[in-house]
Amino acid sequence: MDIKLDPSRDDLPLMANTSHILVKHYVLDLDVDFESQIIEGTIVLFFESGNKFKKQSSSTEETYPSESNEACKFRTPEPCHIPVTNTRTVSSKMGYNDFVICGKGEKDTSGKDGNHDNQEQASGISSSKYCCDTGNPGSEDFLLVLDCCDLSVLKVEEVDVAAVPGIEKFTRSPKLRNQIVRELVALPADRWREQLDYYARCSQAPGCGELLFDIDTWSLQIRKTGAQTATDFPHAIRIRYTTKPQGRSVTWTSDQSGRPCVYTMGSPINNRALFPCQEPPVAMSTWQATVRAAASFVVLMSGENSAKPTQLREGCSSWHYYVTMPMPASTFTIAVGSWTETKPEICSSNDLATERSFSPFEADFRYVGVCGHMEYPCRFQNASATTQEIIPHRVFAPVCLKGACQETLLPLIPPCLSAAHSVLGTHPFSRLDVLIVPANFPSLGMASPHLVFLSQSTLTGMSQLCGTRLCHEIAHAWFGLAIGARDWTEEWLSEGFATHLEDVFWAKAQQLAPDEAQEQQELRACLRWRRLQDEVRNSPEDMQVLRPNKEKTGHVSDSGSSVIKHGLNPEKVFMQIHYLKGYFLLRFLAKRLGDDTYFSFLRKFVHTFHGQLILSQDFLQMLLESIPEERRLELSVENIFRDWLETSGIPQPLQRERLAGAECGLARQVSAEVAKWVRVNRRPRKRKRKETEVLEKLLPDQLVLLLEHLLEQKTMNPRTLQRLERTYHLSEQDAEVRHRWCELVVKHKYTKAYRNVESFLQEDQAMGIYLYGELMVSEDARQQQLARRCFELSREQMDRPSAEVVAEMLF
Repeated sequence: MDIKLDPSRDDLPLMANTSHILVKHYVLDLDVDFESQIIEGTIVLFFESGNKFKKQSSSTEETYPSESNEACKFRTPEPCHIPVTNTRTVSSKMGYNDFVICGKGEKDTSGKDGNHDNQEQASGISSSKYCCDTGNPGSEDFLLVLDCCDLSVLKVEEVDVAAVPGIEKFTRSPKLRNQIVRELVALPADRWREQLDYYARCSQAPGCGELLFDIDTWSLQIRKTGAQTATDFPHAIRIRYTTKPQGRSVTWTSDQSGRPCVYTMGSPINNRALFPCQEPPVAMSTWQATVRAAASFVVLMSGENSAKPTQLREGCSSWHYYVTMPMPASTFTIAVGSWTETKPEICSSNDLATERSFSPFEADFRYVGVCGHMEYPCRFQNASATTQEIIPHRVFAPVCLKGACQETLLPLIPPCLSAAHSVLGTHPFSRLDVLIVPANFPSLGMASPHLVFLSQSTLTGMSQLCGTRLCHEIAHAWFGLAIGARDWTEEWLSEGFATHLEDVFWAKAQQLAPDEAQEQQELRACLRWRRLQDEVRNSPEDMQVLRPNKEKTGHVSDSGSSVIKHGLNPEKVFMQIHYLKGYFLLRFLAKRLGDDTYFSFLRKFVHTFHGQLILSQDFLQMLLESIPEERRLELSVENIFRDWLETSGIPQPLQRERLAGAECGLARQVSAEVAKWVRVNRRPRKRKRKETEVLEKLLPDQLVLLLEHLLEQKTMNPRTLQRLERTYHLSEQDAEVRHRWCELVVKHKYTKAYRNVESFLQEDQAMGIYLYGELMVSEDARQQQLARRCFELSREQMDRPSAEVVAEMLF
């Protein structure tokens, strides 16, 4: 390796050599074993050599380890034994006996458990007599590098795709394995069903030679003796592996009903601890997966089909999903648990007509060529799909939350989907599953293709938090998934857009009048302005920059490897700077253009760039080109980079706007209520008399602002706090309101409401981290005891990064 990894750094390495070879399709065949807390099986990768994006994404200066002529050590062929699969695990039906006992030649380099574990070394491939080159022809063998960690890799082999019956039907070279794969991945979009079928058949073909491999902390390296270039390297390989119980890509836990479950939680390392893959976004691929689990479990996954279980034998079911739209491997999501589907009590025929699913097979391919992405069955080319306001959707949750989902979540999905369609047009994905994830989920929500995770915190109080968060995740279908950032440091291209659009979608979903929608959006801008100021005051300056790589944004090494700046920094998980500064930039641009012009442009931008990866300049250049020169008023890509994206702190245009802007009507109403509460708090305690203050009913966002203002008061007496709680029923409000209420309780040591704080820390783990710090900073023995007690109760279930942060606060 050219540069050694430093484990003390907080940057996330992307090791895959995507400039030389790209995964085009994954076939996963997996068994989920809850007793051992592992997922095991095989993954077959189909490759295309060469990367058409290499020229535009490469830099002459290496930004991260590039694999060159450093010596590499590999497993060498010798007999070994691999432990037989636990009989309690549902066994794979792939039919390969050589998965149990190695064929000739694999050296036993396993640990005590018989597995080839990741070597806990800081960097690089250990040196030996083998020299390996990842891209250039020469005397050394080509080296395939995949992103991988926390996995036990048992075997890697080439797949004999030429042995598949009927393969000669679509290939001119039925005996040349790599040529077969080249023709398979190049099949036109209207043959997607046939393509998926042959991928599946090829994945079950026998092996035709084991490949040498080695693993280090962040990668799996594979080579074939004598294959000196990516073109010569096998284009279909099978990897037999198992995950580890503590692997960082998935979390094993219990749901709210106490039943076991496992799911991908949006880890900073993405999916490399779930399966070996190419993590860089440029490696856009399709996938299909067969997952087996005990029959009592439901398997949800990123997939275009609404999978139903197939019973293999008593007590064992199989689930199959597929995706035909190429996307980065990081977007793959899975959740296995005893989920219960929540269905509407009444489903009208009109609803069914509106929500009819349009599969890729129905697409009208007369429009092929209109889109700018690589060819796939695209909904933007399907005249019927473009008019579909509400896509088919399902809701899943632990059985104990079924009622809450039916009452709060289920009715919100159709209006939110319809609102999104009215703003941006065609839904990029054909269907949507929504899952209420376990209490240890470290966020309010997460979007993946066809699957959205929501925290249970969204189900309490009124519909405001649930609706806005649902709109945020729906917006990611366009920005974050259908249109992705080519450089992951530009998170604002996903989170800034989703934050800006959630307000627009939610206003339309509520069918608010224009002036009412404007008022609510101004109030939310006020809340976010306060949050941004607080974040800027309390975060490192270099983590406040939206485009930290500046002119090197999008650049990778010659091999395709790179780093994600601050990708492993534990503070980053809790920061919202990309959400907030991105939101205010888009709000600034929409105001400058006018909403009608801006959203008309946004629909055009979506149609132009869906299915592709972008950088900030792609959006900004197209936007500015759509504005007549006389209306640009000093707007330029360079100025926006300077003022908004490449500097820390508050952007100057935003500072000027907030100083000059008048308080909106809803915020003024809150200010008046704050003044009333201040007077109530100052009033001396005398004999009961008629209260003179008349308190107004407030919206949830107004309550948040009210409580934030009251947090600025130096003292509040218990009598005032009690009346405050009773007036607004604060313990029954949504999680955003209850969080501010708990802050007030902690600040003023209001012991009667400590039960609210305990409840929040247990049931709203996604939002409770900050409260632990507040409890400890107070140096109050009772509060510190409360914090430690709550942490001990939830520590085992809490996600690892959050638990580490809290433990640091407490001990």
